[in-house]
Amino acid sequence: MDTTPDLHETDKTADWSRLLKTRYKKELGEISREYPHKRSVYIDYREIERFGKAGIALADELLENPGKVIEDVLDAITNAQLIRTKDGKPPKGINIRFTNLPKKTLIRNIRSDDINSFVSVEGILRKTTEVRPRIVEAVFRCPAGHFTHKMQKYGKFIDPDGCATDGCTFKKLDLIPARSRFIDSQKLRVQESPEGLRGGEQPQTMDVDVTDDLCGKISPGDRVIINGILRSMQRVIKGEKSTVFDIFIECNSIEVAEKEFEEVEIDEKDEDEILRLSKDPMIYRMITHSIAPTIYGSEDVKQAIALQLFGGMSKEMPDGSRLRGDIHVLLIGDPGIAKSQLLRYVVKLSPRAIYTSGQSSTAAGLTATAVKDEFGEGRWTLEAGALVLADMGVAAVDEMDKMEKGDRSALHEAMEQQSISVAKAGITATLKSRCALLGAANPKYGRFDMFGDLSDQINMPPSLLSRFDLIFIMTDQPEQKRDLAIAEHILKAHITGELIAQHKKTPIPGVTDEYIQQQLKPVMPDIDPSLFRKYVAYAKRNCFPMVSDEAKEALVSYYLKLRGIAEPNKPVPVTARQLEALVRLAEASARIRLSSTIDTSDAERVIHIVDACLRQIAYDAKTGTFDIDKVVTGISKEKRDIVRVIKDAIRDIGGEGRRAAIDQVIDTVSSRGFPREKVKEGIDMLLRHGEAMEPKSGIIQLI
Repeated sequence: MDTTPDLHETDKTADWSRLLKTRYKKELGEISREYPHKRSVYIDYREIERFGKAGIALADELLENPGKVIEDVLDAITNAQLIRTKDGKPPKGINIRFTNLPKKTLIRNIRSDDINSFVSVEGILRKTTEVRPRIVEAVFRCPAGHFTHKMQKYGKFIDPDGCATDGCTFKKLDLIPARSRFIDSQKLRVQESPEGLRGGEQPQTMDVDVTDDLCGKISPGDRVIINGILRSMQRVIKGEKSTVFDIFIECNSIEVAEKEFEEVEIDEKDEDEILRLSKDPMIYRMITHSIAPTIYGSEDVKQAIALQLFGGMSKEMPDGSRLRGDIHVLLIGDPGIAKSQLLRYVVKLSPRAIYTSGQSSTAAGLTATAVKDEFGEGRWTLEAGALVLADMGVAAVDEMDKMEKGDRSALHEAMEQQSISVAKAGITATLKSRCALLGAANPKYGRFDMFGDLSDQINMPPSLLSRFDLIFIMTDQPEQKRDLAIAEHILKAHITGELIAQHKKTPIPGVTDEYIQQQLKPVMPDIDPSLFRKYVAYAKRNCFPMVSDEAKEALVSYYLKLRGIAEPNKPVPVTARQLEALVRLAEASARIRLSSTIDTSDAERVIHIVDACLRQIAYDAKTGTFDIDKVVTGISKEKRDIVRVIKDAIRDIGGEGRRAAIDQVIDTVSSRGFPREKVKEGIDMLLRHGEAMEPKSGIIQLI
């Protein structure tokens, strides 16, 4: 330690003023011009480090003793008059904010040694309170008219012991709010990012105290980096002081983290490997085989999931509207076909993904909820839900058919507009949820009936179904050859697993690592999951393909073919949403190759997948055409026609009274070429939907 501390201190101040003069002249000039509206100086930590030997000392001191460093910087600004206000007075309330710290600390790794040091924490904003004024300098007056100043800290209000004027003995003082100094303050709760957590670990949270011009800048669901000083405060439980202290961060600066797949670090070696892979002609096959390799078959589904991971491009239009780039996929299938397994695997692969089960999720848990708790001191605060946390990633929702009806409708806006609007308890907010949704559901009656009507078996509203770009029906049909292959695959995986477990406990003679690798080959992904994740991130960051003319023609002609414009009275098979889905899928397909153009091969691949989907869900076997009305409205065109004819028949027979004998109606309608059982179904439907009633047995009346 230096024997003359004062000299040492002034050195530090001089260093700071030198640094500010050389590197931050422009910023300080701007603050001089715009004071008091702009009163924060942002200093980049890396700039301090680069400032020679003195800079490294300053940077180290900032991390260990931030309170003193901030004082030093303020002294440097005052002494060297670096900020000049218009009226020539020294500026008050200047904030020094440091950004770009080298090391991020995980919330779970914060320990008592970190108290009063400078920390940088990354996470998702879960809740925020309203911005409220907080007193920092309280002014009191005693009955004799003397004024007493008392500085206030975070937490409890401190009253002065008595009047500060000499000789005055008054103890009871009144607070004068008009003379006191207030500052804006807000409380945030940051939760660590869900990725990188081991299963079963609850994500930890940290409270952050934000003041002055940082208030009201960010909303729940944002990914942020909070830089600040870790402070501690003694817990008081029912008036008793506890030995356990609570910690919070006194926020110094907030950086909104880049939203894209930016968390994934890619070095040059990885980049070379990624570029080498993208040139491989078998890349699509390798990628498909890298998704859930322990599950046999389901090639189409895996390819669709690969496209979903890469995603299309979201486009900002000049008029401010936004076209979504995320691809939504729904898997509906018989139990035991490994849907949930696929979902879990995708959550592992995607750099940012959240898995939730519809069985236990409510609309509030998926979107956002207003809660009233001690965090907001009894006021309402907004808490972000699963779809907001999965922003820019994948939200996997299992058991979608088991969700409550009202909760499912919360997904509509999230899927199409990719935002979530909340108007609850006096809070009106719109949160972003730019995520791709991967849903799984079971058929209504547990298994698919191959001869029944499909819309009756899917327990989901048509409005939600039409928002999915791809819907896969995964049926479990017994088929000797395929079943044998699945059985072999499953048993091989299990036997190899048993072998590894045994070999670990007591090494088996003759079993080498090479042998185990050989045995594991069928259940090993072609591309290692960590490299796969980097590959996806690289493609999303660097690849923005354009549609070539040939691909455009192919997509348009397929769309027109589906629409089947030639015949006017055909059931309308496809909506414009399907064309948008085609474009998004084609973009994702080009991204897999890291190509800058969407070629005919991409268009063909996508058309093949979409065709396979539509054939399953919207193919009307009787007419040999696609009928998307089956999905979009839940009633096929044939049924609608029958209902119309029945209504006309009742009107014809009954005249003004609009009532007729059911047998007579059936005879009339079936004479026009409709099968009798279909007519009966149509009449049942009218009665069920409340469009007609049965005033007495055997008579039907239109309502």
